[in-house]
Amino acid sequence: MIDTTPDETAKDARPSRGTGIALVILGALIVAVVILTTPWRPLPPQAPYVPPDPARDFTAAQIARADAFDAATSVPGYLSLGLTIAFAGVLVATPYGARLLARLRGPRWVRIVLGVLVLTAIVELLRWPLGMWYESILRQYGLSTQNWASWTADRLKGIAINVVTLSVMLLVLMALARRLKRWWIPAAIGAALFTVVASFVYPVVVEPMFNDFRALPSGPLRTKLLGMATRADVPVEDVLVADASRRTTALNAYVSGFGATRRIVVYDTLLQAPEKDIELVVAHELGHAEHQDVIYGTLVGALTAAFGAGLLFVIFPLVRRRAGVGSIADPRAVGVVIGLMSLATVVSGPGENLVSRHVEARADAFALDLTRDPATFVSMQKRLAVTNISDLSPNVVEYVLYASHPTAPQRIAMARSWALLNGTPVPP
Repeated sequence: MIDTTPDETAKDARPSRGTGIALVILGALIVAVVILTTPWRPLPPQAPYVPPDPARDFTAAQIARADAFDAATSVPGYLSLGLTIAFAGVLVATPYGARLLARLRGPRWVRIVLGVLVLTAIVELLRWPLGMWYESILRQYGLSTQNWASWTADRLKGIAINVVTLSVMLLVLMALARRLKRWWIPAAIGAALFTVVASFVYPVVVEPMFNDFRALPSGPLRTKLLGMATRADVPVEDVLVADASRRTTALNAYVSGFGATRRIVVYDTLLQAPEKDIELVVAHELGHAEHQDVIYGTLVGALTAAFGAGLLFVIFPLVRRRAGVGSIADPRAVGVVIGLMSLATVVSGPGENLVSRHVEARADAFALDLTRDPATFVSMQKRLAVTNISDLSPNVVEYVLYASHPTAPQRIAMARSWALLNGTPVPP
């Protein structure tokens, strides 16, 4: 017989009209923040339009290679996405997940953690061959430098982080649901605070698990980069170098964290590029820091997490019977919650990408304003696109689902538009 307690079989409180009103207000606030903080026009309205044209800047061989790489990686990518949606659908729309988790034994908190571990293990085992397929393609095209041991270690570390994060979230959520009828209110506050804390500590807790970091050595390049930050009035304590070459040949840089944990990181692979290219890449990252993109992204993420907690409160009663659980406090409901979270991530992805592309375009405009060197900007974008085998002309579906940055031809076209606007020589 399955061991249950009263709160495991009891029904959750029905969402009230007040809950609906609160969610509408919170949703409207999120939309307002996104609309007001997203740089929809990275260049002034009077900037001349320059159409993106891959054939203008890339050879036929380069375009063909990018298309072939995209075609090769699209298959495992789409299969992985389809698997995610299908698995989440099973957890939400059928009782199979609840029946599986009903076999678990132990105290409530143990069953919750085991539930997260079991479901994660199942979906990751299903994804594992697709991951190996994708990794093999990266090696075929010279983008991966990992062996299978290091690839497996990285993947297992990512899975472990996901399990720990989900377990903590669900332990808190279900504890609140056991004690409070309107549990979504403290859950929303907790989700928002968790998002802020995670964004703050991620650079110093999670990133070192995957890369080693060192300060960019003293020398002319370090002096130039820190001097550029000073000219841009962006306080930067240090520029760090990540040992990315032990897993990839791709060129990249990024900014993460905020306040005391804000850092600008460049891949060690990027240090092999011409110095002016490195300066422009770092100028782009300084643009993110100048406009506080991490902070604004964290704010939107916190509001969205709070909204998600309220939405879960509304949606769960609609699916609990079909999923075979009576209350969200029941450890057997772990699967339903994970499934709903997975579906929410898929649904929200295109909107996040839309905002991200405009934020990245603004950082490009900042780099152009700071360096006033569109010719080097164009050559740098060509180098990045060719080295990283970027998709130069993605189809609409892939652009919406996966593109968090403008395409290389779009970024090059903006540089030419900037040059026309500012009366500088237009890069050929």
